[in-house]
Amino acid sequence: MTSKRRFCGARVLAFFALCVFVLGTGVNCGASGKNKEEEIRFEKREFALEKAGGELIPVSVELARTDTERARGLMYRTSLPDGEGMLFVFEREQLLSFWMKNTLIPLSIAFIRTDGRIVEIHDMKARDVTSVNSSRSVRYALEVPQGWFTRAGIKAGDYLRLGDFFKN
Repeated sequence: MTSKRRFCGARVLAFFALCVFVLGTGVNCGASGKNKEEEIRFEKREFALEKAGGELIPVSVELARTDTERARGLMYRTSLPDGEGMLFVFEREQLLSFWMKNTLIPLSIAFIRTDGRIVEIHDMKARDVTSVNSSRSVRYALEVPQGWFTRAGIKAGDYLRLGDFFKN
């Protein structure tokens, strides 16, 4: 009877150890999932914003062209320097809607037509799940550090000079 109890106890102990191992592995997988921003490598490009007077303001952007890239956006970033941002590229002009879930820094967003003309600019609060919508169909959205458009003198009516990069 004693050896049978030891055998059952050993099985229970082995089962417990297996559960701890599986749970531990699951926790590790979950932790690595939080670093998904490391898994996406955004293509980087240099563009210029053209003010009404013709002055060009350089902007360095990461391109978000796929659904996966657009869904990730600037989430989980803790900083973004002035003059840098993310350009969300869509296949056609449409009404766009953005929110700031899991975005840790405040941003400004410019909604931009296919020809590069900035239609409107909005400020967005970090971690805010309120949607910010374009008032008309646009093809691009450019996110930069909050207030950078104002500091650079960029406003609605100015242009993002795309060159031939996105021409269909």
